[in-house]
Amino acid sequence: MQYARLGRSGLSVSRLCLGTMTFGEPGAGSMMHKVACDEKTAHRIMDRALDAGINFIDTADVYGPDGLSERVVGSFLAARRCRDQVVVATKVRFRMAEGPNGTGASRYRIVRAVEDSLRRLRTDRIDLYQIHMQDLDTPIDETLRALDDLVRAGKVLYVGASNYAAYRLVESLWAAERHGTERFVSLQAQYNLLDRDLEREHVPACRAFGLGILPWSPLAGGMLTGKYRRGRPMPAGSRLAEKEHWRRRYDHPKAWDTVETCVAVAQALSVAPAQALSVAPAQVALAWLLGRPGVTSVVFGARTIEQLETNLLAAQIDLPQEARRRLDEVSAPSLGSLYDFMDRVQGGH
Repeated sequence: MQYARLGRSGLSVSRLCLGTMTFGEPGAGSMMHKVACDEKTAHRIMDRALDAGINFIDTADVYGPDGLSERVVGSFLAARRCRDQVVVATKVRFRMAEGPNGTGASRYRIVRAVEDSLRRLRTDRIDLYQIHMQDLDTPIDETLRALDDLVRAGKVLYVGASNYAAYRLVESLWAAERHGTERFVSLQAQYNLLDRDLEREHVPACRAFGLGILPWSPLAGGMLTGKYRRGRPMPAGSRLAEKEHWRRRYDHPKAWDTVETCVAVAQALSVAPAQALSVAPAQVALAWLLGRPGVTSVVFGARTIEQLETNLLAAQIDLPQEARRRLDEVSAPSLGSLYDFMDRVQGGH
């Protein structure tokens, strides 16, 4: 396993980060009902991940009812007694309680939420505390000052953003500099071969201001695993088969071209003389992300040990330049008129 500094901080994290949204078995009514793993399996997955060199675990208070994912992570850290070997990241923003102050990124919400997360995680500090999505109802200065107070109190070590518009992210960085408060060291956002919109504004901003990029949904909800193929029946019970918004998002020619290229690259690498192992499309998709500018660590999920083992191998794959070129070209996002104009004039943006 390789490690990298998170943004311009001094914190070293593994290039692969274990996401825990699917940890714990929530009841009916939860979005993770019947798609999550039980606590025992989650412990086995985390145990194997740590043994493989992963030192970075990401969760959120909203993952599962009453912070279920945080509670599962906390029980593992306590049972294995490995708290000081793990960089624990969690998030705050979405609704966790009734009433007008049960959601958002206000000081009132944050200082209450951090205590709940600390209790569920069974720890005295959160290594990376992330605002799960920008809150337009709360002044940026208020959110940053609350986070700064938590860092000064030792309850939080680093702060990060997730699912921010690029302008809001830069405004937050400027506000932190203006007021001398803690600044974001990372941005967690959706980024994969089928979702490259981040490259227009966010990636240049993160590189300019020294934020580490933490892609989530690196396999596009399973599209890049190879289980979905053009013209073939969709697996029963799968997201693409049952959820219309997934089909609207990914059931189009460009997405299928990208999937087929990912599968072809995996097949070519599997028979290459220098390749000592069979390569899966998911590993190609993860390896592609690991090589993108600004990416520090890729957040992936696993509901089984088998899924974990498949994803772990991505760290061992060195994609040839020709394979990267094919993937870059087939998945290239539409720039839009402004960026297309800038590219024509200056060859980049």
